[in-house]
Amino acid sequence: MAFIPGVATSARRGRVFAVVDQSLHVVRDGDRAEIPISDVDDSALYLGELDGEPCFALEGGSVGEPIQLRELFGALSDDEFGVAGRALGLTAWDRDHRFCGRCAAPTERSAVERVRTCTRCGHGAWPRLSPAVIMLVEREGKALLARNARFKRPFYSTLAGFVEVGETLEHAVAREVAEEASIAVDNIRYFGSQPWPFTGSLMIGFTARWASGDIVADSTELADAGWFAADELPIVPPKLSIARELIDDFVRRHAGAASRSA
Repeated sequence: MAFIPGVATSARRGRVFAVVDQSLHVVRDGDRAEIPISDVDDSALYLGELDGEPCFALEGGSVGEPIQLRELFGALSDDEFGVAGRALGLTAWDRDHRFCGRCAAPTERSAVERVRTCTRCGHGAWPRLSPAVIMLVEREGKALLARNARFKRPFYSTLAGFVEVGETLEHAVAREVAEEASIAVDNIRYFGSQPWPFTGSLMIGFTARWASGDIVADSTELADAGWFAADELPIVPPKLSIARELIDDFVRRHAGAASRSA
């Protein structure tokens, strides 16, 4: 998909990702969801092209029904889902930086790059991501999985947390595991990454090995935590996030050992 910074410079037709309160307006067609094609104006944010069609993000919408992006996984194509995530992030940035954070004067969009610039002091506000680490820790063929104390959903997932100022990604992995589960880890290895639009994050995945300590779950973060074998997993997240990719990778690597021990 081509990506060009800036905004729509004249009225035109394109695929409009209309966002309202971080929900996406779509037209349902059975199990599928369609992104409406309609006229856009200079208030729309240009997202690039998808399948030869220009795509735009627009705050507000009257066509279709508002649906949370999480619920559209599988109803949109992977490419559409990725563009929709970008639309959510950029409309939030555009809305939240209409006034300068330094002097409170109005800001203006640039037509050549993705920035809002203060009309008084010149301060620029670019879209920013919050890096977060997510990790699957192993011990003797079992994975550390936990149930989040803040989520109502019953599934268990990998540990995760935001990177703090001044620390490396590997340091963040070790710190988060120690804070949430009271264990030490080593052999921290990069796994992959995923843009995560629901909190404006970039999720950076790692695997790690247990080094010492017994699990003591931080009750403010975790409702439960434990070690799980590949053939004894609890309910895990759906195929949407890098957390599930980490878990699926763990299962693939240990499926043979699990079958031999059965």
